[in-house]
Amino acid sequence: MFNILVVEDDKKLRQLFCTVLTRNGYRALPAEDGQDALTLLDKEYVDLIISDIMMPHMDGYELTRTLREANFNLPILMVTAKENFADKQRGFLVGIDDYMVKPIDVNEMILRVGALLRRAKIVSDHQIECGNTLLDYDSLTVSQHGDSILLPQKEFYLLYKLLSYPNKIFTKQQLMDTIWGMDSESDEHTVVVHINRLRERFKANTDFEIVTVRGLGYKAVKPT
Repeated sequence: MFNILVVEDDKKLRQLFCTVLTRNGYRALPAEDGQDALTLLDKEYVDLIISDIMMPHMDGYELTRTLREANFNLPILMVTAKENFADKQRGFLVGIDDYMVKPIDVNEMILRVGALLRRAKIVSDHQIECGNTLLDYDSLTVSQHGDSILLPQKEFYLLYKLLSYPNKIFTKQQLMDTIWGMDSESDEHTVVVHINRLRERFKANTDFEIVTVRGLGYKAVKPT
């Protein structure tokens, strides 16, 4: 499940976007303005941002500029009532990836979200190649040298998430929320158990390693 951050100060519109995203299989994370979004990004992993421009405290331009300067390269879809070329140009210059003018057609918004994720190679063909190892999202299989292993769903999703972003550190809570969902009754020890199972399964695999970053979480690394 992909996490979409919705940054919109209009409560009704924010709720609408979140509802539509949820119905289309995404996990929507609401934020009231740019500052609220940055606070949330410190706690949650986000795959894509949908952001308004005109907001109190920190507008969409400043949010985008701040993220790009901090090397956050996730796709950003800007939605706004501003439709003149100069405003669009300013948005693209600070680093947005796509632009929609209000009133928003939510069906078109969903299409653009999917296109942006594919363009960012997050979805692509639901496969990840790591050296001689191939992860196939649709079949939950990991293949190497012609041999395939069918993984339990949660184990596969966990490995797929880590290998989608090599060297990126994920906290246990981020992995819990992404893989098990925020409403899960499981605790963070569940992540530890699944990480240990993956390590045992792939202890002979030389294409990747799951590393514990003490006090922070886990990351997947590829040997140099």
